[in-house]
Amino acid sequence: MAHRSRRAALLLSVLVALGAVAPAAGAEKRHSAKNAAKEGAKTGGRMAKEGVLTFGRSVKGFFTGGPKAAKEAWKAGAAKTKRTAKAGAKATKRAAKGE
Repeated sequence: MAHRSRRAALLLSVLVALGAVAPAAGAEKRHSAKNAAKEGAKTGGRMAKEGVLTFGRSVKGFFTGGPKAAKEAWKAGAAKTKRTAKAGAKATKRAAKGE
């Protein structure tokens, strides 16, 4: 139980830290490398979140519906993670260009 609490606390602290990195609304984007790094970090945080959610949903599916339900939940989560990753990659490329 303590291991799960530490993992949850670590994930929460990463997400909070990434939220603090987000630029203020309306701020000018001057340093494209800096902005690309920020976008990359945000994408990494989102991917970590999606991965944890996918794992949790598949475990829930396993215990409530068996291996078939777990596989379906895993594949659905993997598809959502892939979409999130592609959107994050596009945002990072835009930030690198200074757009």
